[in-house]
Amino acid sequence: MQLILITGLSGSGKSVALNVLEDAGFYYVDNLPARLLPQTVGFLAGAGHPRAALSIELRSAEALAELPRQLADFRARGHDVRVLFLEAKTDTLIKRFSETRRRHPLSDGGRTLTECVERERALLAGLADIANRVDTSDLGPNTLRNWVKDFVGVPATGLTLLFESFGFKHGIPLDADLVFDVRCLPNPNYDPRLRPLTGRDRPVVDFLAADPSTRKMLEDVRRFVADWLPAFERDNRSYLTVAVGCTGGQHRSVYFVETLAAGFQHRSRVLVRHRELA
Repeated sequence: MQLILITGLSGSGKSVALNVLEDAGFYYVDNLPARLLPQTVGFLAGAGHPRAALSIELRSAEALAELPRQLADFRARGHDVRVLFLEAKTDTLIKRFSETRRRHPLSDGGRTLTECVERERALLAGLADIANRVDTSDLGPNTLRNWVKDFVGVPATGLTLLFESFGFKHGIPLDADLVFDVRCLPNPNYDPRLRPLTGRDRPVVDFLAADPSTRKMLEDVRRFVADWLPAFERDNRSYLTVAVGCTGGQHRSVYFVETLAAGFQHRSRVLVRHRELA
């Protein structure tokens, strides 16, 4: 059975992700208590469901401690298991709750909304190493839907290497494991011909590829990731997100991500995200 587990911060887009999987033909269960996860997976497998998506509630220390063992057990039984963890910046989550006028699940009358968000973030901090994290702060629903579809289509065995471009003026992605800053390199934005293009367009690619400092930094970043990737794999990580940022996230960072992703296709499962282009 292909099993997708969705968790993360309240208000980060879990319902959007679950709806995508439902539309794709997954049997889905929303807001499943973590203690019922083994029984639910056993029931669905016994019933012959080929694909299932479960949105699970993981706000207790006991549930978090049990999850790695449960995932290992599911995989030992032959299930294709992937964990998707959605998060967002605190101010973004507060805005979303204010717009929908929903009550935060951790609200007990004694905490502010901000305190509820931070409390939940602290409770779920231990999921970073076993889940594919997605920062939805600056994503529209359609972009998140597309990213979920990409995630489902990637084989689950081994480590998935995700390269993400972003603009520093919009903030560093929360889901980044490694962050590289390429703002010191020549900026195509200052050329009127290149300004409306992106790092995927040939004129911008030629401009950056011709610069010696860009070539050197690209090789340094490539070598760093290649040298340390085995260590992350030995640490039993399922996902590693490498974020590359420039000023606006349109030219240099996009070029770096596209080039790096192409260079690692032969040795790892690779995903590409361009946050600002989205």
